[in-house]
Amino acid sequence: MKKIFIWLGFICFSSQALDVRISDERGNAIVGAAVWLTGSKWQATELQENKVYSMGQQDRAFVPHTLIVPSGTLVEFPNFDSILHHVYSFSKAKSFELKLYRDKPLAPVSFSQPGVVELGCNIHDWMLGYILVVNSGVYGVSDEQGIVQLTLDSSQLGNAQLNVWHERFENLDSPESKSITITQTTQVVDYQIQQTLLDKMEFLTDDTDEYE
Repeated sequence: MKKIFIWLGFICFSSQALDVRISDERGNAIVGAAVWLTGSKWQATELQENKVYSMGQQDRAFVPHTLIVPSGTLVEFPNFDSILHHVYSFSKAKSFELKLYRDKPLAPVSFSQPGVVELGCNIHDWMLGYILVVNSGVYGVSDEQGIVQLTLDSSQLGNAQLNVWHERFENLDSPESKSITITQTTQVVDYQIQQTLLDKMEFLTDDTDEYE
């Protein structure tokens, strides 16, 4: 009986989350929207700041496609494919290059400036990925239903800035934001993206590779 009580208590605690539902101007759910909260109660924890995050390459794609990290953290770029990759970015928030490599580069890359970092592969033109560097410790990416669950507790009730970004924004460096008031530990917030999203880009892929 004691074990059952503890288990139920854990379930109750894990259900404390702010559910943010992201939709477009027609009310359709938006997949892959990055969402984060900013404000004094939403800073990254020491554990989050000391964590080394990972943006891998697998099956000639960046995994995950969109990665959110707190500013000042490190990101490693493991190559899970049997072929070479050449990762780079020319973004204002972070410009860097990891030349042809297998497995994993010797050192992770530091991301200190908040902003959007668009990634590419110099060998495989269709490979695109994104790292969002944020001044927050509470963030997530919307699922197939357009929902992001942001875990919170009673100490974080109050005013916050809700920030939303999507790779199909015309200006990738301009996320949308809205002031919200969080009044309970289980709350639903609906957010409709204000701008028209660009059409999804389609790229031709090539299963053959000269960089085996």
